[in-house]
Amino acid sequence: MNFPHDYQATAAAGTDGNIALSVPHAGEIASHAPSEFGGPGDQWSPEDLLVGAVADCFVLSFRAISSMSKYDWSNLRCEVSGTLDKVDRNIQFTGFQLKATLVIPAGADASRAQRLLEKAEATCFITNSLKAETHLATDIQTE
Repeated sequence: MNFPHDYQATAAAGTDGNIALSVPHAGEIASHAPSEFGGPGDQWSPEDLLVGAVADCFVLSFRAISSMSKYDWSNLRCEVSGTLDKVDRNIQFTGFQLKATLVIPAGADASRAQRLLEKAEATCFITNSLKAETHLATDIQTE
């Protein structure tokens, strides 16, 4: 892979209502402020998108690492909770709690799965780009 990679996104809106988010290669999605900031609470918000990006990047990182490591698994679910708080009069995310539930075949090496999950957390470039801390909790289950 050659770096750097550049990504583009567009947000367009009028004076009220939804924000139309788009990228050149995918469909448009609607966004709005969350209910905590006076929005309707029934659309994706920037906060939701960031927390979702953390979860998505973790799963994609694990998928790539496990593939390179030739480690077989069946299913991975990553639930992420992000904390938005005030720090020195600025509002920012102060932490992300990741709960990864991995299903592996019977007889598979669970300690290796744990190491790969930890490596996925360490290499996720979304969380590596944020100043908030991440904490990973894991649950490894066998089929």
